[in-house]
Amino acid sequence: MQDYVARLGGVALGARLRRLSAAIDADAARAYAAEGIAFEQRWFGVLNQLARNGPMTVGALADALGISHPSVSETRRSLEAAGLAQVVPDSSDGRRRTVQLSQKGHELVARTEGLWRAFDIAADALDKEAGEVTIALDRLDQALKRRSLLDRVRDAKER
Repeated sequence: MQDYVARLGGVALGARLRRLSAAIDADAARAYAAEGIAFEQRWFGVLNQLARNGPMTVGALADALGISHPSVSETRRSLEAAGLAQVVPDSSDGRRRTVQLSQKGHELVARTEGLWRAFDIAADALDKEAGEVTIALDRLDQALKRRSLLDRVRDAKER
């Protein structure tokens, strides 16, 4: 029997992307668990940015990751609850607050660096096997920035 979501093509684009994301996240969770690392996949972007760049504001993190401020704030709260990050006054402007890795966060990053390199290698190979799908995703991202799905649906309804 043919995959219903795949058969729908572009009509089920969101469902297909969610399914692929869920499969990738589940495998990533298993890879962390196999290494004995307690890790939530949603932490990666923020942890990686903080490890590379040092303390950052939530707004700067959102801009760097291309995601919403509320999404970064939620991740920050989760990282704080896990003891991996902390919010401190900005060293250059005491009115602003920045997120930084805690000692436990630095230790986690150090412990995961080898696994993150393995993820990079595996993801690159997967992308190549799939025909460089990241290039197509970049085009999709740009198309949505030029004109949202909502605008496209409204126009289609008017036709």
